[in-house]
Amino acid sequence: MSDPEVNQFDPKEGDAEDVFDPTPVDPKVERFLGGAVGRIRHAMLLLGALATLIAWSIWGWKVAAGVLLGCIVSYVNFHWLERALNSLAERITTVGSKVSSTGTVFRFLLRYVFIGIGAYVIFKGSADGLYGFLGGLSLTVAAILCEAAYEAYAALRSKI
Repeated sequence: MSDPEVNQFDPKEGDAEDVFDPTPVDPKVERFLGGAVGRIRHAMLLLGALATLIAWSIWGWKVAAGVLLGCIVSYVNFHWLERALNSLAERITTVGSKVSSTGTVFRFLLRYVFIGIGAYVIFKGSADGLYGFLGGLSLTVAAILCEAAYEAYAALRSKI
């Protein structure tokens, strides 16, 4: 049994080998988890098309156009976020990296300008379109939830 006086989660106390397990990750698991971004992208395309069709059939073309535009902005935003994170990771891990931090920050802020302009244009045109646009912006969250459910299912079915 462990000593109740020792905090197991504090690397300064107790045995550090118990806290940081250097066991390598199974290559099968690493391949599976490495495919998450691609699966999220595919889920975004599928869910975006499905949401647009459902919005059109229930609320009409204005809401459907807003959903479609929101989905497009969400997809582009996800792509830009991925690029920014990869650029930041490269800058951190590579000595003498040529990646500009100014460009990375600029692209990061540009994403929000892009979303704001889209919302403003739609708001000026139609409140219904704005509601659809805001719904379409949640596409990334929906796709990530689908990926989380798939990973949980795979883990429970021992595929990974």
